[in-house]
Amino acid sequence: MPEPTDRQIRAIYWIETAWPLAKAAASMAGEQSCGTFVRVPGESDELRARHGAEVVRIEPLPSASQPSLPGAVSPAPGEKPYHRALVELAWPIENTGFNLPNLMATVAGNLFELKAFSGIKLLELHLPEVFRNHYSGPRHGVEGTLRLAGMDKGPVIGTIIKPSVGLSPEQTARQVQTLIEAGLDFVKDDELMGDPPHSPFPERVDRVMKVINRYADRTGRKPMYAFNISGDIDDMRRRHDYLVERGGTCIMLSLNWVGIPAVRAMAAHSTLPIHGHRNGWGIFDRSPALGMGFQVYHTLFSLAGIDHVHTNGLRNKFCEPDGSVIASIRQCLDPRGGGYRLMPVISSGQWAGQVPDTWRAIGSTDLMYLCGGGITAHPGGIAAGVRSVRQAWDGALQGKTLDQLAQISEEIRQAILFYERSS
Repeated sequence: MPEPTDRQIRAIYWIETAWPLAKAAASMAGEQSCGTFVRVPGESDELRARHGAEVVRIEPLPSASQPSLPGAVSPAPGEKPYHRALVELAWPIENTGFNLPNLMATVAGNLFELKAFSGIKLLELHLPEVFRNHYSGPRHGVEGTLRLAGMDKGPVIGTIIKPSVGLSPEQTARQVQTLIEAGLDFVKDDELMGDPPHSPFPERVDRVMKVINRYADRTGRKPMYAFNISGDIDDMRRRHDYLVERGGTCIMLSLNWVGIPAVRAMAAHSTLPIHGHRNGWGIFDRSPALGMGFQVYHTLFSLAGIDHVHTNGLRNKFCEPDGSVIASIRQCLDPRGGGYRLMPVISSGQWAGQVPDTWRAIGSTDLMYLCGGGITAHPGGIAAGVRSVRQAWDGALQGKTLDQLAQISEEIRQAILFYERSS
């Protein structure tokens, strides 16, 4: 795709419509700039030339016999059923200014509800350099995260506290003790854990950081723990400050639910890396006919200032195919179109078994590899689970396959028997 001009925003969509493609694309451009369903007073040719969205290209695709989504108009008599295409639109940056919510209202906005479309998905967002330069992006990113975790290089091996909810602060601290003594680099709250009555945030921080700080004093190495501080902005600031006072080194935000302005506010306030959890991501990406792609999501939240973002992992427990996961990880490590480099967080049903394929697909260790049940449910215990994942990464970097590793590692052999049977 051609680079945007120095004052131009561009977006690429997949569309499905009963209208002729040129008419449908023109309606998108009008709806998302200065037009509406009829010409209005004041909408002069000069204004349209200055602020109207431009249809850059239309690339027809094979048509469909049935609509992908309900509520769309039917084809006119004699027309093919439902046209499909890739459509690229462009806007002058003057339409949005440096405003991420208004940017998304411009490139997404009401498009998904328009009756003319039986399917529409925002696939890519490309921003001019001047837009990117307005935002500082991640404060820590890959390099800062490794430094705070006491590491020279990745991968960062970690896990999630399980059970997700129900543990007391003392029980959580005991589990953290076991995990870090087993050699983990990173532990995080589950996204379901916030500030509940059974595990109040201040008490959980006190208990967990006491364990981590004591371990750091003894070993000279301080594993990173991402506490979920998601909530109202004032609450998040207060939780962040409480954590900093007790030596914490990472915060976690549920990106979709705190929202863009809250992420921006915390990025400006926080001295710690922001672990971006995308729970609810399926709302945006699961349907091929609705929502938006990860490239857009990455661009948006990396500009907002997060340092890590979840990408799923190979053969995950969710619906995302491996090709999509790999593309998302690569996007984090080699951003295009205006985003920043983020630490990809590979998770969801991961254990030692996916490591060799992950390394072959990505070719980088600048990542987090998080195994929940893939470590804590290992039949040899948590320490054995940690060893199995570390051995898998060490072996993968030497070019060994999982079968070869199983011949020399009891922990990997146990993992194969247990997790392949459980999948």
